[in-house]
Amino acid sequence: MVLVSSSVWGSEPLPRVAAPLREQVTDRVRQAILDLRLKPGERLIERELTENLGVSRATVREVIRQLAAEGLVTVVPQRGAEVTSLSASDAADIYEMRASLEALAVRRFVQRAGDEQVRALRAAVDEIADSAADGGDHLGAKDRFYEVLMDGSASGPLQQTLAGLQARVRLLRATSLSVPGRPAEAAEELRAVVDAVEARDADAAADACVRHIRNAAATATAQLTS
Repeated sequence: MVLVSSSVWGSEPLPRVAAPLREQVTDRVRQAILDLRLKPGERLIERELTENLGVSRATVREVIRQLAAEGLVTVVPQRGAEVTSLSASDAADIYEMRASLEALAVRRFVQRAGDEQVRALRAAVDEIADSAADGGDHLGAKDRFYEVLMDGSASGPLQQTLAGLQARVRLLRATSLSVPGRPAEAAEELRAVVDAVEARDADAAADACVRHIRNAAATATAQLTS
């Protein structure tokens, strides 16, 4: 049995201000999963969570329900909650869905985004490249890139559909980017997307987006099957 170490949660107590306590706990557990401090298959023991995070069991159960709805936690009968383990076939399906949806988002961005949003996308990809070079917050930089992309796509249905995949996509992204050299490759692939966007070439931008996602898929699925 794998138990969660108290060191996973850090030494700082949860702040009792701003967001409701349940949201704070959800954010902390979610981040531990996405940072791979909590490994796929690792059990989430209610007693340990209440002791380490200083919250009630009722709060812990609400958090587990929320993360299960996001696909980051799986509740197994007779065993309890554990961090979701994505199979290589699950990952392949998610990446194919991403390829279709994000290629459409890129096309809509080319069609609808203003010049300021295009400049923001260039700044975001530059931040990704910088984080790849200096070991900075690469996941955070990629999150900001996709925030700009989705905002410029101006498509509510696309945003809502991709939001349903977001947590699992980010988990796969963390898996892919943990491979040495992959962050720099990803930065160059996304730079090609932005180059095509600046040229207002929707076909080339969508093709570059699909290439990026399929390269990420190959890297992540290799990790999942190793």
